[in-house]
Amino acid sequence: MKWTTVKHLLVRAAARNNAEWCAAVSRSHGLTSEFGQHAWTAPARTPLYYPDAVTLLPDTDPAALTGRIDTAATGASVKDSFACLDLTGAGFHVLFEAQWIHRPAGAPAIASDLVWDVADAPDTLRAWALAWDRGEGNAGLFRPELLADPGTFMLAGRSADGRVVAGAVASRSDEVVGVSNVFAVDGDPDSAWPGVLGGVHHLFPTLPVVGYEHGDDLASAVRHGFEPIGPLRIWLHGG
Repeated sequence: MKWTTVKHLLVRAAARNNAEWCAAVSRSHGLTSEFGQHAWTAPARTPLYYPDAVTLLPDTDPAALTGRIDTAATGASVKDSFACLDLTGAGFHVLFEAQWIHRPAGAPAIASDLVWDVADAPDTLRAWALAWDRGEGNAGLFRPELLADPGTFMLAGRSADGRVVAGAVASRSDEVVGVSNVFAVDGDPDSAWPGVLGGVHHLFPTLPVVGYEHGDDLASAVRHGFEPIGPLRIWLHGG
């Protein structure tokens, strides 16, 4: 794949930002991880939905990468940030493909009809997590230890009666702010994006916004000013 210089640098910044968020989640669960030149890796299995490795450069060596994570049991995953690895020989298959996205710094074009704030205490984080989870039983993924991470901001959109009905995670790194876990309890991300972008602009008015999405969620992000800038793949080990 040919990369333009600007898009290549944006993808690298987005991949690094995402790896730092994965590292923060892992730390909140008491897990250690490591940043190398080519990849971030965790030697022990990471929390649900989070990869065991994120590549930071396209020329990552597949054997070296998989040798730094736990593949003894099925379920390990790798975020191939440049969609250029072949991990089939190590027992992986492609779980899904997505696109890195980028939006220049700036306020959203549409105002949100919700009241937005940052969930910055254990009880408000719990309310955020329960709304994000929508009854699936995984709200414990987001632990209070995340509140101590200086680069993590849990954005919560509240209805008139004070309930959290939309939200996202904003994770700041040196060059960009990453947005992930965008949700709305009505299932429509279009109702969440204006408030999420408004919150990000309020917190980090000069930083471009990055993330990754696929399917309908990608289409929604594009409607709110994002541009796809490059593919990524999620590889899953085992069945």
